[in-house]
Amino acid sequence: MRTIQPPDQPKPKGHYSPGVEHGGLIFVSGQLPMSLDTREPFTGDIGEQTELALRNVEHVLKAAGSSLSQVLQMTIYVSDMELWDAVNKKYAEIMGEHRPARAIVPVKDLHFGTKIEIQAIAAVKEG
Repeated sequence: MRTIQPPDQPKPKGHYSPGVEHGGLIFVSGQLPMSLDTREPFTGDIGEQTELALRNVEHVLKAAGSSLSQVLQMTIYVSDMELWDAVNKKYAEIMGEHRPARAIVPVKDLHFGTKIEIQAIAAVKEG
């Protein structure tokens, strides 16, 4: 088992790792729409929040030697199901033809007042 901590990303304040690699899989902790530079949450437009959260997932995957195209499953937590169409539109734009298994989970509140959190399981890129 190997923990994944992107070198250019501050260590989490909580007791967790951004990612863990084990058995050919990478497990990415839930990623909020936060700037990697400032670690400040972004609470604006849901499309922009979705892109930022996905890019944060991608950042952890790259640090582990993988990519969004290797994602097997994603879980998306969203604070309001009324936002789903906009989330899905931005998600499809970024993911392109790749269609991993996915779950959408409505939740009441997310940390820092954000509207979305995304976690993922991906395969390690093969040679």
